[in-house]
Amino acid sequence: MAKKKGSRIQVIMECTEHKESGMPGTSRYITTKNRKNTTGRMELKKYNPILKKVTLHREIK
Repeated sequence: MAKKKGSRIQVIMECTEHKESGMPGTSRYITTKNRKNTTGRMELKKYNPILKKVTLHREIK
């Protein structure tokens, strides 16, 4: 039997510090979230390879 998708959706996380730094390029990650449990926008600390440090990434739409 095939699995149903349910309420999990894919979201794109983008670095908040990279925009302010003025450096070219962006740091983005793709992850999934449960729409029922997490109704607001997600915030995670992820590694930014351009800035070479862990920064705050927020969900974008």
